[in-house]
Amino acid sequence: MSSYVQISQRDFNEPHESSPELSDTRPSRHGLFRIYWLTAIVCCGGILFGYDSGVIGGVLTFDSFLRDFHCTPELQTRVSAIAVGIQQAGALVGCLAIWFLTNRQGRRHAMMYSSAIFCAGVIFEVINSHSLPVFYLGRVICGLGIGGSATVIPIYLSEMSPKDIRARLGSCYQFTFTIGILVSYWVDYGIQFRSPTPAQWQIPLVLQLIPGALMGLGMLTLDESVRWLLSKGNAPRAWTSLVWIRASDAPEVAAEFAQIKQAIEADRHSTADFRLTELLAWPNARRLLLGISLFLAQQSTGATAMAYFGPQFFALLVGDTGNSHSLTLLLTGFFGVLKVTSCLAFIIWVADRFGRRPLLVSGAMAMSICMLSTSFIAPSPTSSNNAATTTTSTSISTSGILTITLIYLNITAYNLLGGAHFPGPLQASSSTAASVNQASQ
Repeated sequence: MSSYVQISQRDFNEPHESSPELSDTRPSRHGLFRIYWLTAIVCCGGILFGYDSGVIGGVLTFDSFLRDFHCTPELQTRVSAIAVGIQQAGALVGCLAIWFLTNRQGRRHAMMYSSAIFCAGVIFEVINSHSLPVFYLGRVICGLGIGGSATVIPIYLSEMSPKDIRARLGSCYQFTFTIGILVSYWVDYGIQFRSPTPAQWQIPLVLQLIPGALMGLGMLTLDESVRWLLSKGNAPRAWTSLVWIRASDAPEVAAEFAQIKQAIEADRHSTADFRLTELLAWPNARRLLLGISLFLAQQSTGATAMAYFGPQFFALLVGDTGNSHSLTLLLTGFFGVLKVTSCLAFIIWVADRFGRRPLLVSGAMAMSICMLSTSFIAPSPTSSNNAATTTTSTSISTSGILTITLIYLNITAYNLLGGAHFPGPLQASSSTAASVNQASQ
């Protein structure tokens, strides 16, 4: 295996720029295993993000939780709102704070810190303190860890992935997010049949430690980002990291190393006098505002609210008395199944066949139709209450069934949204600004 000193003595520039076959060479089988292992480890962050988003809605409806934390029915809505809101606030702070940490200490350490913070928050959540402030503290700490990991994971994954499969691996994070939501919904559904002891609400929450710990411990088996190491002037270590993740020191790997170095130098040259105020220049400000606006628009669709408050939404349609609580969680579980299947279908059959803009426009139009239709069809609270008193506890009115169908169609269309809009030199700063909203979902 060649050392960095030997590699640095080669002339990377002209031979590799004139050899198109080098850029088309895919990683070896061993290299593919390592990059897929890396993807699996970091995407544990997607699972914990999704699981934490989905599990809380069901937990807050359990009688055991309401009893242990002395929540009256009148306070249930307020507790739900605070539990979700402060987690989002923590994620917002974590998203911003981790940016300085990952630039100073690297992507790998930033993700390990995020994992440790998240796991600490879970412990506060699980303790049967009979105190809502302690539970809220756990939610804030979990939010800090989620916000940090949600910011670093896409950066680390893109910097370590081979160019030929970078887009596919990047899609894995969103897919594992939906997997986390799916698992949380069905955990809530299954645990409802357990006797209403403290363990009923503690078990769904403590399961968050599994993806959180796997991500943190798994990072010990990975190396630091090649691009970050080069940006800090540690070329020998960067070369070692690239050779490890590609499982080769072949000429095409050396060419990739040289291209990364050249890209960093080009970025430094183009941003030598860069100031954040340059984002205010119209071409850059337009992209920045577009990214932020898209995330704000995504939040406005209510898809995130459904992820957190799915059980509460479906309870309005089926009533929340008797066995309808089980039906509510069952409908939420199918909602999670649809999120996963539609996301997977998008990755396999849609993402690479159509442009991002047509998908964005068509998805937004489809969601608009679904939401407008829902506003005309959805039963009013009065009619829902009357239906609950005149029908069995597990029956749903025709308008309720149509509304649920539209909700399912709406979340399918939601998976057509996405895309990148920033040029290379400004991508890190701009994407971080835009991802603040995403990390605080």
